[in-house]
Amino acid sequence: MGQSLHDAVVIYNLFPRLVASLHLWVKHLDHIAGMGFNSIYLNPFQQTGNSRSLYAIKDYYRLNQEFLPEGSAQDDFSPISQFIRSCEDYGIDVYTDLVINHTANESVLLKQHPQWYKRDYNGNIVHPFAIDPANPSNVTVWGDLAELDFEHTSDLAGLLKYWDEVISFYQQLGFVGFRCDAAYKVPSMVFQTLISAAKKRNHRTLFFAETLGCTLDQVQHLNGCGFDYLFNSCKWWNFDSSWCLEQHEQFKHIAPSIGFPESHDTLRTTAEAPGSLNWHKNRYILAAVFSKGLLMPMGYETGAINKIDVVNSRPQDLQYGKWDVSEWIKAVNIFKLNNPLLCEEGKWRALWSFDSSVLFLLRESEDQKLKMGFLVNKDWYNPVSIPLNQLPSEIADFKYRINPFDDPFKRKKNDSELKLEPSEICLFVE
Repeated sequence: MGQSLHDAVVIYNLFPRLVASLHLWVKHLDHIAGMGFNSIYLNPFQQTGNSRSLYAIKDYYRLNQEFLPEGSAQDDFSPISQFIRSCEDYGIDVYTDLVINHTANESVLLKQHPQWYKRDYNGNIVHPFAIDPANPSNVTVWGDLAELDFEHTSDLAGLLKYWDEVISFYQQLGFVGFRCDAAYKVPSMVFQTLISAAKKRNHRTLFFAETLGCTLDQVQHLNGCGFDYLFNSCKWWNFDSSWCLEQHEQFKHIAPSIGFPESHDTLRTTAEAPGSLNWHKNRYILAAVFSKGLLMPMGYETGAINKIDVVNSRPQDLQYGKWDVSEWIKAVNIFKLNNPLLCEEGKWRALWSFDSSVLFLLRESEDQKLKMGFLVNKDWYNPVSIPLNQLPSEIADFKYRINPFDDPFKRKKNDSELKLEPSEICLFVE
């Protein structure tokens, strides 16, 4: 793994269904470390309910039989702790999901503690749902899940104690971070309590708030919970308006954020228009430079096409890739981790109108001592040329420019016309 001067997380999402047996996870460590990642995030690997969705967890203290060799005991977590120790040998931290707003319909908790669950007027279990902020009539209901009730349960102390013990158990296995699924659906007090207790056991433990599909007000309610990172929405930003920069500024007081070019909840970048290699690199560069943290899902480095699926993904899905950019990913990751400006949340400013065919941006450190410029070709299909005399003064003042699509460490003097290929991003540095 490339040596880092800073503490930003650069996370590789090792998706369990894409590897099959958890005993094979360790074979991927050379590859992951070789690309410069300092952290691994594992989606749920516990026993599931009947839907087989990784996020429909039946029992936190039993492993998913699908990931175990035949005859293995589901309550033997030693393969997990052994994997984490192997990661530590590479200098890699390991995180996993903490899904506390719901369980599988078949959860052992439903029988043991029925008072912990939300119910409708007829006494039936309530299933969690999400409303599309852009279209309130678009409601997604997860019928295989049962929603926990932190607000009206008659046994809140027992429910909190259970989750505190779960977190402690996974900390003892060696996990030093938890991605809190649908964090906005859990009352602030719950996370304040659980995060505080976890950090007392191990101050290095990180908590990441997943907020996909929530409203801006719901993100604000996470303030004061103790989260170390949020996940931002730069993956959906096409440089066409200011909304992404505004959200970055609005939420950075809560916690720094993590960008990602795609995730297990989105289509693969290769399946999105224009689907080109330049577009693939555009999305990764944006995620790498936009905020303090970065996450890349398994298969991005090989241009995987099949969408990650929490039920149906399989190792064979990784056989279908459009290209291998592993070495390029390594260069970008090392560039980020050794650039102090890119290892803090910082602040952004647009220097040109969003209506133009290109966009100039400026990124500055909070103390304004560090800065970096950006030029984005917003035409995904055609090249563009920019005369030197049309550069904004803030960009013209930079001494060097970098073409990160080729080599993020190669500097050229900033003294000639700029020519950008489709979707290309150019960097400007002191």
